[in-house]
Amino acid sequence: MITLTITDGVAEVVLDAPERLNSLGPEEVRELSAAYTEAERAGVRALVLRGEGRAFCAGRDISGVDPRGDDVIGYLEGLIQPLMEQMSRFPAPTFAVAHGACLGVGLGLLIATDVVYVAESAKIGSPFANLGATLDSGGHALFFERLGAHRTLDLIYTGRLMSGAEAVAAGLFSRAFPDDEVLAATREAAARASTGATQAFLASKALVEELRDRRVGLWASMSDENRAQAALCDTADYREGFAAFQEKRRPVFGGGTAASDAAGE
Repeated sequence: MITLTITDGVAEVVLDAPERLNSLGPEEVRELSAAYTEAERAGVRALVLRGEGRAFCAGRDISGVDPRGDDVIGYLEGLIQPLMEQMSRFPAPTFAVAHGACLGVGLGLLIATDVVYVAESAKIGSPFANLGATLDSGGHALFFERLGAHRTLDLIYTGRLMSGAEAVAAGLFSRAFPDDEVLAATREAAARASTGATQAFLASKALVEELRDRRVGLWASMSDENRAQAALCDTADYREGFAAFQEKRRPVFGGGTAASDAAGE
């Protein structure tokens, strides 16, 4: 089951099937997609994704899957990849709380999130050797990019799981926190982002996506930055930020897309 609550402009999406470590079958994947769609329509300015119980998400729910007729392409390419792309395009900063098992599809949900705060004891890796399967949901790309070929294949061949603290130290995710602090830290960061200059955040999100997916070089990225900055000049938040600096006060950002938003035009 997937639940969505919205408070003060922050959406909280919860994977709520703790009895099966929040593993996801096709119906839950569709529910998760619908929750992101609803949050986007509500115009939230930040989103938190988390799991109930002992784990964030242990991956795909295979409890009723017959491997002889398993529609792997239908599940991974038809459901999971579109969901991850939808999550990555969400028009506001997104945050995830990673605790307990974060495996397979669960790892993919983290990959598709902007900022991931990790419990020190979280378990991250590729346990698929015991299933005769391989790492999926973008795991190869993440591990290779951050860990290199040798450490990636070591994790895959051995099935060893990294702790959350180890994963963050290796550069996989944002920050590690003690288990009993990670949720509060994530909620605090999302609340702070929800009062920020949303369009400026989205410009940075797009620039990082270009670097990741197109591998643009320094000068091309700088050129993209220049155009993004010029476009922000027409936003109310850009003008508010400059005014607040010059008037020596804290800025009050509305998150709008144009300078006319501030005037209610």
